[in-house]
Amino acid sequence: MKSKIKLLGIALTLALLMPAGAACQGMPVYDNTNFISFTKSLIESAKQTSQLLKTVQFLKSQKENIEKVNNVIRQLKAVREMARNNQRLFNIVQNDLREILNSPYIKSDEVNKVSESFNSIIENSLHGLEYIDQILSSNTLKMTDAERAEVLKDMELKSKEMVVEIEAKTKRYREIIAFREMQDKISNRETNY
Repeated sequence: MKSKIKLLGIALTLALLMPAGAACQGMPVYDNTNFISFTKSLIESAKQTSQLLKTVQFLKSQKENIEKVNNVIRQLKAVREMARNNQRLFNIVQNDLREILNSPYIKSDEVNKVSESFNSIIENSLHGLEYIDQILSSNTLKMTDAERAEVLKDMELKSKEMVVEIEAKTKRYREIIAFREMQDKISNRETNY
């Protein structure tokens, strides 16, 4: 029995003399000051995240507003460019067509062909302007600003093509007139032999 008491005494002494980490192995230790600062840090992070989400939402709405303004600006630029192109068409027809038709080198049967070719371009231009007016002023055509800007851009390209076409026709008729004038001079020159 004495040996059992001695053994128990040695075990108790060893347990008391062992380092604290060995005796408490596996037992979590909490430090209240670290826990409180961690909680404060989490609360601050939540506030910052909330502000960040509000900022993201604000930036999204501003991006949408900027896109709307950009689409309107594109529409205005396209309409302005179409107006310029149509003005060029009308000026060409008004000035150059009159000059071509008044030329003595354009035959009477060609006058109608020349007039019709120029009139068809002008009529297409006027139909394009009417369509643009419908797009911009009518709510019957349900379009977003981006779709409307795209249609107007296409119409702008068509008006540029009409200007190029009418300039090419004008150039061709002037070349015909110049060629016939040269032929007339060659045919009617006086020879000195």
